[in-house]
Amino acid sequence: MDIKELELGDIDIAWCPGCGNFGILKILKQTLSEIEMPLSELVMVSGIGQAAKIPQYLRCNYFNGLHGRALSAATAIKFANRSLTVIAESGDGDMYGEGGNHFIHTIRRNPDITNIVHNNMVYGLTKGQASPTSKLQFKTPVQVGGVVLDPFNPLAVAIALNATFVARAFSGHIEQTKEIFKQAIRHKGYALVDVFQPCVTFNKLNTYKWFKDNTYYLEDDYDPTDRQAAFKRACEEGKYPLGVFYTDDSRRPWEDMADGYKHDDRPLYQREPDMTQLKQLIASYRD
Repeated sequence: MDIKELELGDIDIAWCPGCGNFGILKILKQTLSEIEMPLSELVMVSGIGQAAKIPQYLRCNYFNGLHGRALSAATAIKFANRSLTVIAESGDGDMYGEGGNHFIHTIRRNPDITNIVHNNMVYGLTKGQASPTSKLQFKTPVQVGGVVLDPFNPLAVAIALNATFVARAFSGHIEQTKEIFKQAIRHKGYALVDVFQPCVTFNKLNTYKWFKDNTYYLEDDYDPTDRQAAFKRACEEGKYPLGVFYTDDSRRPWEDMADGYKHDDRPLYQREPDMTQLKQLIASYRD
């Protein structure tokens, strides 16, 4: 796919000048271009929020759904047509707040989808309330005395639930984040990439400089197959590690294990229904 095919043209972008979403959009465009993915095989899925607008700025198939429900739609799309590359992309509030329950159970199912989360540690669309990942003592127009709850740790939760690919990136590091995106998209199973992304309007604490000063990359000899070590690194406080924390290639994706679909990779609309199974199902309801 030529990157020129993804140019924005005359689209009126809703993000503030300097928003970290621009960096993620640029990185994603370069990633898709370099892996030469046909547009017809890509589906972007998002929920509600500033980050959730990103599919609207790409020339691709996309589904923009309800707040917190992007992963449900993405799982269904992948199940219906396993030939598609499905990327679910939204913000920390959408994925970890409203969508927290879906986040947990999508990890359990392990569908072959990529989940890119724009983590700016604040609600940007609704004018600056604390999000699930906001730091302690972070002050907002609602949390006027500062946040009193410990922030949600998506990487530690994902690793604890045995997610098959867990990574963290920063929107200010184009080349490094692009390589992480490529690994996530190529991974066979659920892949989480939590991306630190500054909100220049509503979060004056976690700025570009703050993220640069408070992050570092995992060592070259780090072993991402060691789950216990990955969990320990995900729980680090102070400076945050970046990179691929954990990978597990031993588990099959959920859509490959579902009963009745093990040996048929065609999209659902191309498959003939199993009438015997259908009749048995109807009979069971009658009984």
